[in-house]
Amino acid sequence: MSSRWLRALARVALGLTLSQTLPAQALVPYTYVPNPTELQGAGLGIAQAAARLLRLGQAEDAARLAALTVQLLPADPRGWMLLAEAQLRSNQRQEAAVSLARAKDLDPNNAGIWFAEGSLALRDSRPEQAIGLLEQGLRLDSRNASAYFDLGNAHILLNQPSQALKAFERASGLRKDFWEAINNQALVLYEQGNVEEAISRWRRVLRIKPDAAEPNLALAASLFRRGGEARSEALERAGKALDLEPNYVLDSYQKEQLWGPKLRTTTQQLFEQQELKAQVDRAMANASPEDGLDL
Repeated sequence: MSSRWLRALARVALGLTLSQTLPAQALVPYTYVPNPTELQGAGLGIAQAAARLLRLGQAEDAARLAALTVQLLPADPRGWMLLAEAQLRSNQRQEAAVSLARAKDLDPNNAGIWFAEGSLALRDSRPEQAIGLLEQGLRLDSRNASAYFDLGNAHILLNQPSQALKAFERASGLRKDFWEAINNQALVLYEQGNVEEAISRWRRVLRIKPDAAEPNLALAASLFRRGGEARSEALERAGKALDLEPNYVLDSYQKEQLWGPKLRTTTQQLFEQQELKAQVDRAMANASPEDGLDL
């Protein structure tokens, strides 16, 4: 923020204070009123500071600054989008919905706003509404990989595996290293009974992200189901996955991550193996179910 703007704010504050305390007949001191260009510059400067805080993970502080931005620049949809993002990251979902609605009123052809509303609907367990919002956004921007990923998750929640698989494949086609989308393809394929193809895709994920807990454990369960020589690899990968993320020991956490009943059942059978008792017990002691992530 420029020193000129700070001096202007000080003059405004001084003028307001004196005007409130002087008698009615006294001369009201001169009050400096910033011009529109200065207001815009100040608003953009504050927005930049809010964005920096957001990148640093200080979402609540970013939201407070972004709220000041939209007061200074109420007709700029970028400020409302920034405010909504900060509110989402600080778990202010209702406030974020209001900010997104305001942004959409100002810029209805901005695909990012539709995607953000769709993601919010998905987090609030409104998958049908999420699909409508995401599809509208994709009509405006058909090359957004994250939107296709959210769309796939919404279809999973509505038990529409074919549509989910198609969306996940579109996401990974747009972003080759989008391992989460490939992982979720495997989740769908496993539930459809195509275990070997699911195994192939989880191995593909692990070539991109070798230390990701979810594909390690899912692959372990799939290999355990295959049996035979694959059993030793299954046990090794399962122990590694539980050390990386103890919450995966919980059926409820697996379900939050959109694991279907077949995979959860196989995983539970894997956890019952004597060779994994120490890792399972340690994971149960360290698991924090309240730390479950949003979709």
